[in-house]
Formats: sequence, structure tokens, C-alpha cells
Amino acid sequence: MKRRFIPVCEPLLDGKEREYVLDAIESGWISSSGKYIAAFENKFAEYCGVKHGIAVCNGTTALHLGLVALGIGHGDEVLVPNFTMIASAFAVCYTGAVPIFIDAEPDTWNIDVNKIEGKITKKTKAIMPVHIYGHPCDMNPINALAQKYGLKIIEDAAEVHGSEYYGNKCGSLGDVAAFSFFANKIATTGEGGMVVTNDDEIARRCRYHKNLCFPLTGIRNYQHSDIGFNYRMSNLHAAIGLAQVERLDFYVARRRSNHALYRKYLHDTSGILFQAEKQWAKNVFWMNGIVVDSMLFGMTRDELALSLKEHEIDTRPFFVGMHKQEALLKYGCLPDKNYSTTEWLTENGLYLPSSSNLTEDDILWICENINSLKRTS
Repeated sequence: MKRRFIPVCEPLLDGKEREYVLDAIESGWISSSGKYIAAFENKFAEYCGVKHGIAVCNGTTALHLGLVALGIGHGDEVLVPNFTMIASAFAVCYTGAVPIFIDAEPDTWNIDVNKIEGKITKKTKAIMPVHIYGHPCDMNPINALAQKYGLKIIEDAAEVHGSEYYGNKCGSLGDVAAFSFFANKIATTGEGGMVVTNDDEIARRCRYHKNLCFPLTGIRNYQHSDIGFNYRMSNLHAAIGLAQVERLDFYVARRRSNHALYRKYLHDTSGILFQAEKQWAKNVFWMNGIVVDSMLFGMTRDELALSLKEHEIDTRPFFVGMHKQEALLKYGCLPDKNYSTTEWLTENGLYLPSSSNLTEDDILWICENINSLKRTS
């Protein structure tokens, strides 16, 4: 019997999305005003344990807006993980600042906190910890360095809806945080993002700059004192987002349960390495990433991906390090030569299917295929 195609990640829309979207359509409020904008912002901010949520059109604009609100600009430096999605670095570039890259930890795949202080200069203005694939960064030492050197912290929380650090939600661990609601995220609006913060002034700046710097109060007279951005989210997208946040704890539980099943069925498979989960962390496993040791597994990452594709199982390779990105080198970034952990992850890392709607039978099928492909010496 032919199995269904299993995508690497697809959205699960099993709440009140249809009801809320139809309500927004029937009300006529389909653009960037309407009741679902504020409802989504408030619900998600409450979920993260912060005061303010500012909905925007995608996660990259959320990062850029957060950096602008922190006052990051030309001549500044922002410390960024070398192993991340390129949007993290691009957002820094949009401000005119320069991203400075730091290698990853080999177990969590997050920014190596032991290498941060050595990259701090007089130009450094902020640190951008990126919580990779669902695991929070070790924020206490990062916050200590920020306090010591007078730096700001912007969390790139695009992949960690519901993750926790010592019981506190990611998004509440720095000065400001940015989330993505792209279709493959644990909670989605199709396209969308959110800036969250406890700082009233940062929130005010975000709301001001996201809407072309129109005045936040008074009559709209089409006089603009600052350069702003059109980063608004539509009421339709927010309607989907509100329904998703209402189900977010369920989606997180499914992602964690699915990861446990992967570990169960690949427990004895030599050459397959999973991301760690530190004792102080709650990893939501946005993606079930594995690193393939070709010497032990008997097959390279790319060979495994091609073989799984033949069985209708979709995968993706890991991110390519920032130090190898031509666009960033052209921009003027001057990376170090030693990013050995990033290169190891880039060459050997693979996402397995990670959707919240996977069944145990799906995961068993995937793992049986992986185990059948392992070559013994």
C-alpha cells in the first residue's frame, strides 16, 4: 500500500480559525484595523508573560522593528549566532549595523555563551540570542554580560513558541523579542510576526515605526517626522493567529510528544544525534533535527535525505553558517575562520518531518525507513 507524502512541516488549523476569519470578512475589517489585531496581540503577550505585543507582517520585520526600537543603527555591532537563519543577520543589516558572528554549542546548537565576551567591542550595542529549533539559549550568562557592558538583548524567538528557560517563557528573557508565524511555525498566521516586550517605551516605538510613523494619537494629518515602515498585520491574519494561540499549549504538547517518539524509535540507531534538552530548558522541538555521523550510520546526510524522498518522506538540510553567506560578505561582514561547530551542523544536519498533526504511525514509518537504510560494516 502506497503511503501518503509526509511533508517536513505543515500547519495544523484545528481551532476557530475559520470562524474568526469569516467573522472578520463579514465585519468588513480585513486590513490592518479590527478587533482581532488587539485580541491576538494581547493573548500572545499574555502567553509569553509580557506586557506588550505588536503584530507585524512577518518575523524578519519583527526583528528589524525591535532593533530600531532599541536604537540600533549605523556604526553599531550586534552579536549574532553564526548558526541561524539568515533573517537574523539581515535584520541587523537593515539598520546599517554590522552582525558579528559567534559559533554554536555542539549540544544545543545555540550560540556558544563562552565565546560571546571575546567578541564585545566599543561598537557592540546588542546581543541577539537565537533560540534554535525550539531550545532556549542559556540566558542568565548572556544577561549578565549585557548588564556588565551596557548592552541590549533582542531575542530571536522565531522558532520557540512556548519554550521555557527556568520556567519563564522565551520572549520574556531580554529587552525585546521577535516571533515568526510563518506557515511552518508551531503557531501560524500564514505570514506574520510579533514583537513582544515589557518596556513601555520600546512598545511605543514599535507601534510608531511599524505604521509609517503616523502619530499614535490625534488626527492623522499625513505629516511625518521620522522614517517608518509598513509592517502592519491584517485583521484576517490576526484572526488566524488568535485561534492558533488558543490551541498553542496543545501544539507544544504534540511537538514534544512527537520528539519523544523519534527518540524511542531511533534510540538504538548509531550515527543519529539529536539536539540536547538541558535540565533548565523546555524544548518545544519546532523541528526534529538530527545530525548524521556518516562513519557510524554508513550513509551521509544527503544520501539519507535522497533515500527518504524516494519513500515520500520530506526533509530539509540545516542552515548554512553566516560566515559562508555571500550577501553578508558583500555587505562588509568580516567573520572569523573558525566556526567548526557550525560547519559540522551545516554539513551533517537534517530536519525530519515535524508537523503537529503527525501520528505515531507516521513517525514509526519514518524511523523504520531510517533504520532500514543504516549500513552495517
